[in-house]
Amino acid sequence: MNKKLNNAYKTIGEVAELLNLKNEKNGKLNTYILRFWEKEFKQIKPKLMNNKRRYYDKNTINLLKRIKFLLKDQGMTIKGVKNIIKDERFILDDEINLPINTPKNDLKLRLKKISSILKNLKEKK
Repeated sequence: MNKKLNNAYKTIGEVAELLNLKNEKNGKLNTYILRFWEKEFKQIKPKLMNNKRRYYDKNTINLLKRIKFLLKDQGMTIKGVKNIIKDERFILDDEINLPINTPKNDLKLRLKKISSILKNLKEKK
């Protein structure tokens, strides 16, 4: 399996490193945080292979990035993040990445959608 591909699965250690989940004192990776989030957020579903080792795909990693951002950077509670994810009002990377030749009306519609989502997020905070 070529790990350099974007669609390749990553181990729990690789994801913890990608998200910079390190213990500040000893520099070791805090993989337990990912296992805790897996219990708290039912949307996190890593593939269990090879003696129950966890492997995360691109979509799950993007979800984990959002969760970390909302919890750590924005200071939201787990309950608040659960509400955002449950309401499915979070933005997927694929929705934002548009082809260059996308019609202007489509772009305006997506910008309105993103603005509405951001407004809802601010109100819930």
